[in-house]
Amino acid sequence: MGRRPLRRGDHEGRVQQELLERLFGRLFRRWLGLGLSQLTSTEAVGARPRAGTDPFGGATRPPAGLSPGTVRPIPPWAFTGVAICSFGGPLALTALYAPGLLADAGASTGLAMVAAVIVFTAPLAIWLRYARHVSSAGGLFAFVEAAAGRLLALAQAATWIVSYVLYLVYTTVQIVYDLLPSVMPVGRSAQTVLALLIPIGIAGVMVAGRATALIVLGLMAVGQLALAGILDGLTVAHFTTPASAFAVGAPAGSVAKAGAQTSLLYICGSLPLFLGGELARPARTIRRGLVGTYLLTTVVISLAVVPLAAAPGLLRTAVPGVTVAQLFASPGLAKATGIGVAVSIAGVILCEYLALTRLLHAIGRWRLRPITLAIGALMVAAAPFSLIDPQGFYSALVKPSLAALWTSQLIVFLAYPRFVAKRRGRALPAWTLSAAASGLAIYGLWTAL
Repeated sequence: MGRRPLRRGDHEGRVQQELLERLFGRLFRRWLGLGLSQLTSTEAVGARPRAGTDPFGGATRPPAGLSPGTVRPIPPWAFTGVAICSFGGPLALTALYAPGLLADAGASTGLAMVAAVIVFTAPLAIWLRYARHVSSAGGLFAFVEAAAGRLLALAQAATWIVSYVLYLVYTTVQIVYDLLPSVMPVGRSAQTVLALLIPIGIAGVMVAGRATALIVLGLMAVGQLALAGILDGLTVAHFTTPASAFAVGAPAGSVAKAGAQTSLLYICGSLPLFLGGELARPARTIRRGLVGTYLLTTVVISLAVVPLAAAPGLLRTAVPGVTVAQLFASPGLAKATGIGVAVSIAGVILCEYLALTRLLHAIGRWRLRPITLAIGALMVAAAPFSLIDPQGFYSALVKPSLAALWTSQLIVFLAYPRFVAKRRGRALPAWTLSAAASGLAIYGLWTAL
């Protein structure tokens, strides 16, 4: 059958949709308030177009195109370094976050850990299947745009930006006023200095350029994996993992809760997706980088935490990894582990900063350097306000940040079946993955509120 003739109503509908998209885009840019100039072609780091990637069957039209040869591609090792720092980072998960959550599973920490690994495969699979066809500086925004159009994608990007801008601002408070005092004596004056210097240092790394940021993240990745490996060796050497750790020895509800909450820890693993437009072979590099990093992270956590089912009291200490190092190694290693956890958290901040610059570039086609300077200025300017009431500052920002994060991810997961349908893929697997990932996002939203 031939294509039906275009009617007046169709034309008016398309015109109205274009007007809405332009209006929403203008309001969104004004809301950002960055006042940045338009992107020049020599500074583009956006989508790397490939034949057949347009969801509507036409010519690919990247929002912020990367012309061949304009930017040197990020090597796979550097992408992997970003991925390692994004997933937690692994030392922070191993020594601080995961033990406290898995403690609720009691003697069934191994079972809860296995459940967490299985549950998070749904979000990871969705990200990878999007990335197989869409590789862009827009990351999750580009995924939603390909699936459901620009209006919903802008809404997704807005919530994502709110979440991570807040995270950049308040996470230093967690490092300085919550973590470090549990590791070493830190005076009030030293805390004040650190609260001001950490944002300056992170902004300085980003302003120094992409190469500097990637090298710093690579060093952070190697350092925290080394410390996490030492913790693994200590726990494996001093504790025998009971077989009951992988059985239902605790109430089923407690095991399920511990597994679900532990799976939430991996959500920042989507940050490297915003580098998709800067990779020579994005689909393969993203797949290998994210899958390999995810498996490595889960193994590192499991080796350090599951054996502690034999000594559940250690799981409930302030910083379990530091306690293990103190008991079975030396005070020096304990202090190094605590500082390493702080660096691990700072690495996630740096990854988020990197992803934010790419997303804002993809949306507005602004130049990267002004975006980087604007975000850095915001971080540095907000730091003095955190000194007034650090705990109140943190508490006021953490809930809206997490709520916005899970809302933005929920949009990505709900849009996935439509993305698959446009490519004539199988509906049942798409809806199954979407339901599982959306359920996790809704649970994350519920815990945030």
